[in-house]
Amino acid sequence: PSVEALDTSGWTVPQEVAARLLRAAIQRVHWELEVLEAPRRDPNFYVQQTLGSVFELLIVSSPMDEARARNIVLRLERIPATLEAARDNLDRPVRPFAEAAIESLADIDSRLQRINDALAEPFPPALRGRLDTAVADATTALRAYAAWLKSGLESMQTAFALGPVAYQWFLSNVALIPLSPGELLAQGKQARNRAVAWETLQQNRNRDLPPLDLFETADRQISSAAVNEREIRAFLESRNLMTVPDWLMHYRFCPLPARLEPLAFLGVNDDLTSETRLDEDACRYVREPSADLPYFALSAARDPRPLIIHEGVPGHYFQLALSWSHPDPIRRRYIDSSANEGIALYVEELLLQAGLFDFSPQSREMIYNFMRLRALRVEVDIRLAVGDFTIEQAADYLARSVPMDRATAREEAVFFASTPGQAISYQIGKLQIIRFLADAKLARGDDFSLRDFHDHLMRNGNVPIALQRWEYLGDDSDVLHLDALGGKPVTVPR
Repeated sequence: PSVEALDTSGWTVPQEVAARLLRAAIQRVHWELEVLEAPRRDPNFYVQQTLGSVFELLIVSSPMDEARARNIVLRLERIPATLEAARDNLDRPVRPFAEAAIESLADIDSRLQRINDALAEPFPPALRGRLDTAVADATTALRAYAAWLKSGLESMQTAFALGPVAYQWFLSNVALIPLSPGELLAQGKQARNRAVAWETLQQNRNRDLPPLDLFETADRQISSAAVNEREIRAFLESRNLMTVPDWLMHYRFCPLPARLEPLAFLGVNDDLTSETRLDEDACRYVREPSADLPYFALSAARDPRPLIIHEGVPGHYFQLALSWSHPDPIRRRYIDSSANEGIALYVEELLLQAGLFDFSPQSREMIYNFMRLRALRVEVDIRLAVGDFTIEQAADYLARSVPMDRATAREEAVFFASTPGQAISYQIGKLQIIRFLADAKLARGDDFSLRDFHDHLMRNGNVPIALQRWEYLGDDSDVLHLDALGGKPVTVPR
């Protein structure tokens, strides 16, 4: 029987939560294949399926072994066939997405050659010949793919918006966010106003202070980050904010390796380990400090702590490691951006308000600016999805309003346009957590424990907040609201 047909009467709340997680995972498949239709509309989908799959193996910080080397070769060898399938599948390509794909493939010859050169030493000798051939064939196929896309730009559609009905269906059935697009916009604007106000106040406080200096070298940044990460762990325990398990490994900064640098643009340069690698440290790859670094990397070259908090401890690495250790396999493997990203943004302000940055006024200003960006993403995401923004308008808006460098702003706009619903997850997830915390404190009064609340939140950090509320508070109002907002699976008229 289908998940919808299950009779859950008499089930416990955790069992019902598991059923709803499975249902949302199945609905996500419908969303991605039948609504977003990335294989038919987004040429970047095939860049990720080819180069992205190689990137996922190159980013692993463990020593190269034969199994990983063989998988790298196999994925490179598969690139020509995948790109041949792309030509058949892309019957409704969107021009802005194609232009982004073409741009990402610029200089692909030298990029893949640099990867080949960097892999020569750690690769098993028996696989080096296959690696050379696979790189050459992949290069030819990727160049041809970029040329094919470029030749068809004039005939491609420019419209990419899904519309409010499809967006609401995603919120109710996939993201499990019990709100309408209009309510999200209002919350995002309120959060933006708050972030701008407090950032302005902090700038006024800092008006006579010089900006933070860049680290002189990546080695010094890496050494400082190691000290910072340990200080943050100790701070969490000493302030009774949450439990840091003894078994949890560390989140380190590492030099960007030559094998990864040519494809570093394809994703966040974090190796957060995995369910099977909980005995290894996580790694954030960094370049040499420079004023030309993009937005987040530049911030980390001045103070690593905000990035450590968001990406490492107690953010993504911390939350994922605890979730991967959960005894329930569904909760180990289910992924929800609004919970994951909401936690990562929430803990930034948590540690700011708890006093970690009391003696770092310029870093406080940095965090408020991060908050402004994440709040602005809500408006950008929704306005792109419903058709109120072009990609260039969204990029201009981000570059002007954060402010941030134009290149990063455009990358964000393209990504958000092709993955509607992802950019809201930071701010809306954080707001859901704050409401969850407030209601838990009011319900439990003197029996409320902030440590216990955060431990529950992190251990179940892959579970949407509406379902966490139901389990932790016995409050099913958000779940009932989701059911009311639901509806039949949607398709988007073409």
